[in-house]
Order: sequence, then C-alpha cells, then structure tokens
Amino acid sequence: MDRIATDAEDTPRYWHYRVWRLAGPVIAANISVPLLGAVDTAVVGRLPGPEYVGAVAVAALIFSLAYHGCNFLRMGTTGLTAQSFGAGDGSAVRAWLARAVILGGSIGLLFVLLQWPIYELARLVVAPSAAVDHLARAYFEIRIWGAPAALANFALLGWFFGVQNAKAALVVQLFMNGVNLVLAIWFVWGLDLGVPGVAWATLIAEVSSIFLGLWLAQGTLRRMGGQFARNTLFDRTPFLRMLSINGDIFVRSMCLQAALITLTAVGSRMGDTVLAANALMLHFQTMMSGALDAFANAAEALVGAAIGAGSRRQFDHAVRISTIWAVGFAIVIATLYAVFGGAIIDILTTVEEVRAVAHMHLVWVAILPLVSVWSFQLDGVFIGCTWSRQMRNSMALALFGYLVILSIAYPLFGNHGIWAAFTAFMLLRGARMMWYFQRLKRSVGTAAG
Repeated sequence: MDRIATDAEDTPRYWHYRVWRLAGPVIAANISVPLLGAVDTAVVGRLPGPEYVGAVAVAALIFSLAYHGCNFLRMGTTGLTAQSFGAGDGSAVRAWLARAVILGGSIGLLFVLLQWPIYELARLVVAPSAAVDHLARAYFEIRIWGAPAALANFALLGWFFGVQNAKAALVVQLFMNGVNLVLAIWFVWGLDLGVPGVAWATLIAEVSSIFLGLWLAQGTLRRMGGQFARNTLFDRTPFLRMLSINGDIFVRSMCLQAALITLTAVGSRMGDTVLAANALMLHFQTMMSGALDAFANAAEALVGAAIGAGSRRQFDHAVRISTIWAVGFAIVIATLYAVFGGAIIDILTTVEEVRAVAHMHLVWVAILPLVSVWSFQLDGVFIGCTWSRQMRNSMALALFGYLVILSIAYPLFGNHGIWAAFTAFMLLRGARMMWYFQRLKRSVGTAAG
C-alpha cells in the first residue's frame, strides 16, 4: 500500500505531484466520457432532422437520472475506501470493494426489472414529440440491460480512486469508451442501425468493461495485502454507515438530476430545435465537469487518506493544491469555450436551426466553468471527509433557489432565462458548501504525520 507522505516529502511541490498523479489519468478518463457522448450526438446529428439528436438526448437523460442518481456508488465508495487506505487497513479496503460492487449490481438488476415504469415516468416528465419518443424508447429498451454492469462499474471506479490507483480507472474508462466509439460509428454509419445502433454499442461497452475492471482490481488487491472476511461484509455498523452516506449522496444526486431534467423538460416545450440545442450546450457542461472533476477526484482520495491518517496538515495541503489547479483549469476552459464554442457547435450538428439557437446562447457555456468549479471542488473535499449530510442539504437548497429563479426568468427571457437559472443554481450550490466548509474544517484532526 502507498504510504502517507513523510515530513521530508510534506512540501507544496510534493503535493502538486500527488494531485497530478491522481488528476492526470482522471482528466483523460473523465473527458473521454462526454467526448464519447458528443461523438454519439455527432453520429446521429448527421441523420436528417432534429428528432434523432433529440431522441438520444432524451434517452441519455433517462440514464443520466437512473445512473447518476446512483453516483453514490462511486462517491461513497471513494470516501470510505480512501479513509481505510489512509489508515493502512487492507482488509477494510477489500470489504468496501465487495460491498459496493454487490450493491451496484443489485440496484442495476432492479432497474432492469422496473424498466417499463422508469421509461414511462421519464416520458411524462420530459414530454417528447411522437417522433422523438419512438426513437428514444428503442434506445432505452436496448441499453437498460447493461444496468447491472454499469452500476457495478461505478462502484469499482470509486474504489480505484479510493486506493489512489487512477491509472486503472483510466484504463477501464478508455476501454469502455473506445469500444463504444468504434461500435457506434460502425453500427450507425456502417450497418445503418440508426439510434438503436448507438444503444447496442453502449450496452456492449458497459458489459465488457466490468470484466476488465475486476481483473485489474485483482492486481491491486495482491499488492495491498489484507484478507477478505465474508462474515464481516455485512456487519451492521460499517454497512449502515455505507447506506447512510450513500443515501445522502443519492438525495444530493437526485436534486442535481432534477435540475438537469427541469432544464431539458422546459426547453423541450419550446420545440425539438430548442431541445436539441440545449442538449448540445449540456455537452459543454459535461465536458467541463469531466476536466474539473479530476481535481475533485484527487481531493476525494487525498483528503480521505488525510482523514484516515488523522492529519490536519495533509488535509490542508490536499484542499489547497487541488483547488488551485481546479480554478486554473476553469479559467482555461471558459476561455476556450468563448473562443472556440461556435466551431464546436458546428462540428456537433449540421442542422442549421439547431446551430442558430445554440450560438445564441453560447455566452452561458463560457460563464458556467467559472461558477461551477467551486461546488465541484468542494464536492471532492466533502466526499473525502464523508460529510454527506452537508452535501445533501447544500444541493437541496440550491435546487429550491433554482426553481424559484426559473419560474421568474423563463417567462421573461425564454431559453436565456432557463440558462440564467441554471447558472444561479451552480452559484448557490457552491456558496452553501463554502459556508459549511468554514464550519466543518475545524473538526479535522491535527496529527503531525
């Protein structure tokens, strides 16, 4: 197991290295996810009519709700594993892996069994046109069968972050996204399968990647030591702790997805063109979060290890250095979006009316990185500390503010009002978490190591 830094290594330069050792691979892995979604959009964006892009947007939104609502499988696993890793408890690290993978696979199986009500409820909320609904349903009914593998993979990736093995997480993500990319192009353009071809590509990629991830985990476990104790996997105290933390993160994630669903649903009522344009703009937000989340992931692992070791000094280093890099990247991303955002939109779709609407709202894409970075980074700190209740409360308050602002801004400013409300949502989220952070950081240990 990697050791905690000694006093001789406890310098800013060393902590910059530690942050980048984790963040570098995660940037590549995280960016590959939205880039893949962008490729999926580009593949169907060259089919005639906006309903193809809209169908992928609606179906992907359903999985975003179902899967990202279960993001606690990654987040909670990272925080709990990182603290055991920092404490040098190899057996506990093994137990968190087993608990999380079993829980993820079980939830995924439940999604398969409940696929009909899941889709019907989502359809009622988003209210797509008949053309979009037909294609989105076909996509959903194929991809849902990969849910057990997809959610078990969430847990596995969280465990890799917790043991600071970002390279393994990178390999799994690049493998999954590479398979998805190649098959999507082949199935849609080569075999002319249309939207269902994109779904089949994603299903195959999700199922195959979990086997690779479990194989890579074996090597990490051998190096780490410790033992699997089957009779302790579901011990009451750690299991209830996992469920409590996961429950808080679930509520937090559902609030976030509620904001995204509301954005898409309100936009869809303005027509398929606005729906498709907003879907393109959300790709920018997703790509940005893929880069900035890398530093949040580094904070999760390093802060969690510092908590496990009881070291306030390591906690301060982890928070400060990872945040410096996150803010710097947010400034760079905002600049790139302002300069090249229009060209990216034109690459993603050839439908002129969709391009025109997206160009009109590009300013929000450039503003959001500067606003979002604070809540992203504090998410990482709170996960590492397992301050899940405060994460939940901050997100719930921000969602309430978002809905109030949206109810005022949308009737006055249309789609600009939708994006102004979403920007305010991110701002409120970060401000509340900062308030909690100032109160909670005093509780972190003061050990010298």
